[in-house]
Amino acid sequence: MSRKSLAEISVPVRHFTIQLSATRRGARLARLLTERQLDEWGEPYEAAAQVVAELASNAVLHGHVRGRDFRLGLKLHADRTLRVEVTDARGDRIPDVPEPADKDAEFGRGLWIVAAYASRWGVEEAPAHAKTVWAELGPGSKVT
Repeated sequence: MSRKSLAEISVPVRHFTIQLSATRRGARLARLLTERQLDEWGEPYEAAAQVVAELASNAVLHGHVRGRDFRLGLKLHADRTLRVEVTDARGDRIPDVPEPADKDAEFGRGLWIVAAYASRWGVEEAPAHAKTVWAELGPGSKVT
């Protein structure tokens, strides 16, 4: 069994970043672009597309500042772990997993969905009073 160096594990071998309008259309485009990019890389995209849909939707609904966009980042590492990053303009609004939503509730399930698909997720400060919400999906993550 070979051991990988820290640099080999932590440096993405492929990456994709795009700035999108903080609108419902921008959120839909984030999901579509994720599907296409991961398909091009030969990676399964169903779980990642769901995570991106939730994080992009949250960026539009809760992280929007007039005149500012959000950014989508995809980083595929050598061990095939995918890191999804969505950066929005509201660094003052840090997400937290709420109490379980009522099964018929229209809102309140997004971060539960992210947590279900991701091996881990979190929030980091970003420049210009922004924040990045990220999620890591293990190799071959699929919709279950």
